[in-house]
Amino acid sequence: MGNSIGRRLRAEAQRTDERRLVVVAGESDARECALRSVVAEATLDSGDITLISQEALLACERIDPTHSDTLLGQTRDGIVYDVSERFDPDVLAHVVGAIAGGGLGILLTPPLDAWPDRRDGFDRSLAVPPFGVEDVTGHFRRRVVETLRAHPGIAIFDADAGTVERDGLTDPAPRLQKAEPSPSDDYAFPASVYRQCRTADQVEAVQAFERLREPGQTVVVEADRGRGKSSAAGLAAGSLAAAGRDVLVTAPERRNATELLERARELRDDLDIERGDDADRDSGSSTDEDLPIRIGDGSIHFARPTAAANRAGGVDVLIVDEAAALSVDVLLTCLDAPAVGFTTTVRGYEGTGRGFEVRFRDRLAESDFEVTERTMDEPIRYAAGDPIEVWLFCALLLDATPAADRLVADATPGTVTYRQLDPSALLDDEHLLREIFGLLVVAHYRTEPADFARLLDAPNVSVRALLYDGHVVSVALLSQEGDLPADIRAEMYEGGRIGGNMLPDVLASQLRDEDAGEPVGQRVMRIATHHAVRGRGLGSRLLTEIETEFGDEMDWIGTGYGATPELVAFWQENGYSAVHLSTSRNERSGEHSAIMLQATSREGQALLGRHTTWFLNRIEGMLSDPLADLDPDVVGAVLRSIAEPPELNLSDLEWRVLAGSPHGAGLYNTAPDAFARLSLRHLVDPAAESLLSARQERVLVTKTLQRRSWDEVAEELAYHSRRECMRALGAAIEGLVEAYGESVARIERDRFE
Repeated sequence: MGNSIGRRLRAEAQRTDERRLVVVAGESDARECALRSVVAEATLDSGDITLISQEALLACERIDPTHSDTLLGQTRDGIVYDVSERFDPDVLAHVVGAIAGGGLGILLTPPLDAWPDRRDGFDRSLAVPPFGVEDVTGHFRRRVVETLRAHPGIAIFDADAGTVERDGLTDPAPRLQKAEPSPSDDYAFPASVYRQCRTADQVEAVQAFERLREPGQTVVVEADRGRGKSSAAGLAAGSLAAAGRDVLVTAPERRNATELLERARELRDDLDIERGDDADRDSGSSTDEDLPIRIGDGSIHFARPTAAANRAGGVDVLIVDEAAALSVDVLLTCLDAPAVGFTTTVRGYEGTGRGFEVRFRDRLAESDFEVTERTMDEPIRYAAGDPIEVWLFCALLLDATPAADRLVADATPGTVTYRQLDPSALLDDEHLLREIFGLLVVAHYRTEPADFARLLDAPNVSVRALLYDGHVVSVALLSQEGDLPADIRAEMYEGGRIGGNMLPDVLASQLRDEDAGEPVGQRVMRIATHHAVRGRGLGSRLLTEIETEFGDEMDWIGTGYGATPELVAFWQENGYSAVHLSTSRNERSGEHSAIMLQATSREGQALLGRHTTWFLNRIEGMLSDPLADLDPDVVGAVLRSIAEPPELNLSDLEWRVLAGSPHGAGLYNTAPDAFARLSLRHLVDPAAESLLSARQERVLVTKTLQRRSWDEVAEELAYHSRRECMRALGAAIEGLVEAYGESVARIERDRFE
């Protein structure tokens, strides 16, 4: 290849301990020939390089792009990513993150000028019905091409013309020799632990984890990806187990904890060697079957987030890897453990450190734990200031953040401007784009690079925002759903997965309404308000503007989210009604999802009406079985948001049992269904919200609807005895009989006065 650019780039990368990137652009035959030249020039042997492609273009390790997440926690000297069939932003992040310092990344692309206008497999995933692939735009790839041509350290070779468009060389000044970490003799963990640390930051992080030997301690380690925080946590977990502690590890998904568990295994093996221990060792693989890891008298287990939160009180130490990708509710439950360590990514695709910072830190500070914090800045896999890391953060907006607090501090609903933000306009305004995406990242427990591409290119996705003095204070990401033809509705009803239509999918496939996909609506995928101005009504102002804009064009506006009492109340106050509550918890958030609708047309009213009726008909059975352990405050909030209260339809005999029960003349066990129907009527009645206290309503939910035992209800609601709990239910029913009772109930009540 001209100018031997592969050799020169690799040499510069090795000299600086940085990475370099070569873009080989062109049509397939010329591109593949040029690829082999680059690999040969860079002296990348088959054992040093990994190909991410659907085709066997090189005689080396090949990973299908759908399995690129296996690169997490690993490094390679060279990685080739063939984007010709599908350019997936998540795969790009995995690939670049796994290139070691001194290594070379190679992108195989179509001709760069034509690439934004070509459509591939990823585009087809964005073309959700009723849209086609021709409706997908190329804004994201246009941004990628522009950044490839602008950032240092990136060479571009035009394989069709046989010319070098950019050589990518930076000719950096010589670097100072990096000081090696120097562990002292004052550390409590074994010396072999600190010998494995590769930076001074990592030494300090592991030392901080020593505090977890004592209860009442919490350690928080923050870092950009590639700084070795998971390795530090793994060394700490192994050390704590070696000291006899029972350590539980959790992460958003099992693969996220691979690095942590591998470091713990390596430490176990090192300690065994030091002791001359010939005990059986596990395989060291990344499956759950090789757990627990036993070290000395202690052990390390892994559990998924909700299971780990439930087990937190029964272990010595809980370590949460990639904590920013978990919900606040799950994180708070993790504090039931005697000692807790958290690692979190500040910027990157594993999660959002800003979200962790805004949502959880204050609650942690208010807890009884003594909190120790460490930040890791120095990269482990490559030198600080690596130009390829800088490029990736820019191209994928991994470093996007909301506006500074001081710039939006005075925003109110009356001083903001509503904006419809077209993707092309966002691309022309980098600061606005960064504030939009930064706020969306903070709003959600996991945001991936593909979400950025979806925002820019998906034909069903749009962005609306409130701006104050040019800065974003509230943003909503919307998805147009429905308007599906009969054949697609039938496919959805029969269990087929129809992308990008989450609400019609649930209503059709789960709730058996084949016509649910016919009306058209806007789903609020995410809504976020800047943390500096929350509580001022800005989110409600944004929803009002959205309703005004789309009210004449759509049949409904809806949302689906992890239900908490506060969130349900927010959506109810803005005119949304619950039509479904999922029976299973989200594994990461630990929450049950609620679906809520607001009708904006006659067709929307029909959809809302039939699903309100259907929800009321099935909610008692759901609460007494799959939702029997759901937080009663969540149940109460969801029921309060239902559009229409149910009919009571109680017989005279049932009214007599209810009216007599506060006085001991009617027993709950005689007619539990009557108690349930009366409770449901009250809890759905928006006019009766102040009739009972919050504690009385919890009794109604837990006993009459969830059908829990008297002892269980008494314990959960902190009643001194079973009898006191029974009297509390009687008092609540007495109030409901007074409010809703028919003449026979009043006659029965009067007999006891």
